[in-house]
Amino acid sequence: MGPIDYVVLEWPGRQPNGEAVPHLIDLVDRGTIRILDLAFIHKDEDGSVSGIELAELGGQIEQFAVFAGASSGLLSDDDLSEAAQALEPGTSAALIVYENSWAAPFAAAVRRSGGQLVASGRIPIDEIEAALDAAESAT
Repeated sequence: MGPIDYVVLEWPGRQPNGEAVPHLIDLVDRGTIRILDLAFIHKDEDGSVSGIELAELGGQIEQFAVFAGASSGLLSDDDLSEAAQALEPGTSAALIVYENSWAAPFAAAVRRSGGQLVASGRIPIDEIEAALDAAESAT
């Protein structure tokens, strides 16, 4: 199995419009990732949080239907509550737990050879852009 990550993606209003779904499907179809869990939540202006069922996604339901039943059991109510804390009032979010399938053979080879992951992280895109801009300005 490859490394497991999660993302919380926030949209203003009640629901995403589905524009990103074909790109997510492409990642799955190419074997880059495997969706383990997918949940939608909404945070009202008063801070109350509720789940959004696929059927509530309106005209975009056909795009999201491919993910119906994407539930490994890894996500708990506590996880959804924690994700909701990151949201601004009046927004909706998708919480996606996924396996980095592309890395599974590499990770298995590292484990077989006695290696282990000792650190991992993400560099925010704005920091990458700033570093690239600075490097370009220096040349």
